[in-house]
Amino acid sequence: MNDGTQGKALGVGGVFFRSPDPAALADWYRQALGLSIEAWGTTHGTSFPPRAMPPNAFTVWSVFAEDTQYFGGPQQSYMVNLVVDDLDAALANVKQAGGEVAPEKEEHEFGRFGWFTDPDGNRVELWEPPGEIAQADG
Repeated sequence: MNDGTQGKALGVGGVFFRSPDPAALADWYRQALGLSIEAWGTTHGTSFPPRAMPPNAFTVWSVFAEDTQYFGGPQQSYMVNLVVDDLDAALANVKQAGGEVAPEKEEHEFGRFGWFTDPDGNRVELWEPPGEIAQADG
């Protein structure tokens, strides 16, 4: 049993998913969202340096109900959330690259959100953090 002193998760170390054509999908993300894609053997991806995100952004780990519609269709068991510097520009880039942009957007005290579906059918959330995020008391 974990007593909480060792073996703790420290953060998200990566996001991995399948594609029938990994090189093409990686290239699409390069074009649509400016990811610096590298070939790593049979995979393609990028790494974000620790300071790539603005100081008011953070990584969320969350479990949703099995019947959630938030991820799109029931065939999608996960959803990636990418932090962006300008939500409207990022969604325009995605649309120009051929992605299907969802018409709805949401604005909350913790930022603006929009969604798109990539060429493989994966629903992806984009998050533009606000200028400042209110800190919870405690």
